[in-house]
Amino acid sequence: QCSDVNKLIWNIREIIADLSLFYHLQPGDLIYTGTPEGVGAVVAGDQITGRVEGVADVALTVGPAE
Repeated sequence: QCSDVNKLIWNIREIIADLSLFYHLQPGDLIYTGTPEGVGAVVAGDQITGRVEGVADVALTVGPAE
């Protein structure tokens, strides 16, 4: 899966504004939107990476179900 936030149905400002109606968002909160294309199941062993330009990178490997 590889895509960009400009392909989401709602832009980032709209997502934050809508969620702010229902939740008290704080600095550091994460909003998971999923990917707008290339959707598939996440399974043990998958490596997931993400990046917020100018902020940070994140990387993780999905472990086995407990």
